[in-house]
Amino acid sequence: MRTNQLEGACDTCYTHVVAGSGRLIGHPGRWRVLCLTCTPLPPSRGLHRGWFEQTLASLDLETTGVDPHTDRILSYALLDTDGERAGLVAAGVPIPAASQAVHGISEQSLIGAPPPRIAVAMITDWIQSLIDRRIGLVVFNAAYDLTMVRAEAARHGVRQPAWDRLMVVDPHVIDWGLERGGLGPRRLADVASYYGVLLDQAHDATADARAARDIAIEMGARHHEAGACTLVELTLRQHLWHSERAADWNAYAARVGRELDDPTGWPLVAAPAPAVTATA
Repeated sequence: MRTNQLEGACDTCYTHVVAGSGRLIGHPGRWRVLCLTCTPLPPSRGLHRGWFEQTLASLDLETTGVDPHTDRILSYALLDTDGERAGLVAAGVPIPAASQAVHGISEQSLIGAPPPRIAVAMITDWIQSLIDRRIGLVVFNAAYDLTMVRAEAARHGVRQPAWDRLMVVDPHVIDWGLERGGLGPRRLADVASYYGVLLDQAHDATADARAARDIAIEMGARHHEAGACTLVELTLRQHLWHSERAADWNAYAARVGRELDDPTGWPLVAAPAPAVTATA
């Protein structure tokens, strides 16, 4: 957040804020001023109708690392209309200490868990059932979790669901579409706090999946721009928001020599090109 250059009323408590004595949040066209004692608040729930009134499913994974193409699933949570399923996966690979420090899953804790092929087949069958039942799937940062499911399915010879028919609700992408990065870091815990959603055990797959679904509902109910539409229309908006976010990042990345994002890489990131083997 930056310092306000002009005076104005605090967006939360409405007290007068002198220029240079508060904070400026939001983005061009939606700038808001905050005094130093207030925190940003989302808008109140509106009267509009939309996808957020439907029953939604939710998915979350805990994994060995941050690369969805090469890392492995260690635990999953699948929240459906009729209950929740969660479990561990015996990935069969070492778990880096940094990852264990985040989610607390060790190789010892995976003893007796099903192997990846069985767990991944169950996950992909469940995703296909959502597609067949036309139920929206909430995934926070879907490009990571869904890409990892696709990579694991390919790795273990599991049939892929019809990804192109899956209706995804991604609070991570929606948040950028609404706020354009104007509220600072927006990890799951940050967004949950902003919307008053309980996240009682971060980096537990079930707790994260519950929070993501609750956040999605609050976003839809509080923002006409995101909520007053069907799931199909929301999917199109998320494709646009992701591409705009990628363009925003790429403009910066190109200046400083950072890796560029794929503007089409949502909700699945393109698989990396196979390495070219040199021949004599």
